[in-house]
Amino acid sequence: MTPFICFAHRGASGHAPENTLMAIRKALEMGAPWIEVDVYSAQGELVVIHDRQLNRTTNGTGDVTLSSLSYIRSLDAGKGEKIPFLQEVFDTVSGCAGINIELKGEDTAGPVAKLIGVYVAQGKLDYDQVLVSSFDPRLLLAVRSQDAQIPIGVLVEKIIPETVPFAEQIGAFSIHPHHRAVTAEFVDEAHRRRMKVFVYTVNRADAVRKMKRLGVDGVFTNYPALCSA
Repeated sequence: MTPFICFAHRGASGHAPENTLMAIRKALEMGAPWIEVDVYSAQGELVVIHDRQLNRTTNGTGDVTLSSLSYIRSLDAGKGEKIPFLQEVFDTVSGCAGINIELKGEDTAGPVAKLIGVYVAQGKLDYDQVLVSSFDPRLLLAVRSQDAQIPIGVLVEKIIPETVPFAEQIGAFSIHPHHRAVTAEFVDEAHRRRMKVFVYTVNRADAVRKMKRLGVDGVFTNYPALCSA
């Protein structure tokens, strides 16, 4: 039987500030086999943060994509942590877990694909240790056009009849639906088309058990220990 996969959502964000190296280290300590982070591009650098606006997760203000790197790096992202660069995430994980990178903004697809290629070429990363996901299919297609070996995942909030055929058409490895949208029929259809189903964001033990009963392949959670529930 294929193992049920736990993705530490924004790191172990239920235990440490989200999308920080502290949260990632905590997830690794807890044995999470995969880490999920979000990226935007700012001044040509891939920065790890979920929101385009800085105010929710840091002591700063403004649009991350329009801010200077010096300002971004001066901010407190919680408990004294800085907003990390994606390269720092790669170096922190260092092959100890897989990394799911969610593309949040424009100008992320090409740089992310390039960075993955560099780490693969250096022997620091394998293609099966990375997954690039997005709600924006244009970004996923841009990743595929640059490096077809990079696995991609289609994020969806609502499931429509076209969801699975479209994901198959663009060569997706996986589909990532909201936990309230997923059904056993959807999971079966994805599996028939040889795609995985990873569900977000599941933060209760009973909900994890429900997802397992539905046959999903894994969940994104702020609390990685729940996956053993």
